[in-house]
Amino acid sequence: MTGATGAAGGAEPAGAAEASDSTRTARPRRRQARGEARIAQLLKAAASVFCATGYTAASTNAIAREAGVSPGTLYQFFPNKEAIAVELGDQLLNRWRETYGAAFLPDNLALPLDRMLDATLDPLIAFNCENPAFTVLLHGPEIPGVIIRGHDALHTTMLSRVETILGDYLPDTPPAEITRVATMIFIVFKAGLDVIMAHDGDERDAYTRELKTVILRYLEPLVGDSAHCRRPPHPAAAPPNGR
Repeated sequence: MTGATGAAGGAEPAGAAEASDSTRTARPRRRQARGEARIAQLLKAAASVFCATGYTAASTNAIAREAGVSPGTLYQFFPNKEAIAVELGDQLLNRWRETYGAAFLPDNLALPLDRMLDATLDPLIAFNCENPAFTVLLHGPEIPGVIIRGHDALHTTMLSRVETILGDYLPDTPPAEITRVATMIFIVFKAGLDVIMAHDGDERDAYTRELKTVILRYLEPLVGDSAHCRRPPHPAAAPPNGR
C-alpha cells in the first residue's frame, strides 16, 4: 500500500534509491578501471618506443601513436614524456625488487653452488630479457634523475645482499675482500647480461650458460668445500615481500 501510494506521488519506487546509489558508486569504479587500463596501455607503448628509439629520441606523439590514441588522450594521464618514464621506471623497479627477492630465497641459497646459480640467475636474466625497457631507462644523459637514484639505491641493496651470501660461504674472509668479490660478480653479470640480451633463441640460451660457467669457475676456487658445508643462509638473504 505504501509503495503504491509513493509511486503515484512521484516518489522513487522501493529499491530505486538503492539502485541509484549503486549506479553512482559503480560508475567511478568503472571509470577508474578504464583509466588504469589506459595507463597500462600507454606505459606498454612507451616501453616499446623507448626500446626502439631510445629515451632521448622518443616523443609523446610517438608513444600516443604506438598506443593507438590521440596525443590529447595521452595528456589526460601524463603531462610529458618524463612523467611517463618515471611511472614506467617505478613499476619496473618494483617488479625487479620482487624478482630478486624471490631469487634470493633461503631455499635457493642452500643449494649446491651450480644449482644455486641456476635458481638465482635465471629469474634475473628472464626479467631483463622480458623487460628491455628496464635497461633503456638506466642509460643516457636525459633519463629522469629519480629513476637513476632509485636504481642506484636498489643496486646498493643487492650488492649488500650478495656480500651477505658470500659471507655465509666465506665466514673467515675479510669484509673488504667479500666486497671485491661481490663487485666483480656484479660486473661480470652485467657484462654477460648485455651479451645475452643482444641475442635470441638458442644463442641467448648458449650465452646464458656461458655466463653461469664464468661465475661458477670464478667462485668455485674461492668457496671450495664451504659450498657443501656452510652455515644456513643469513636471515637478511630473504627480506619480507622481496625487499
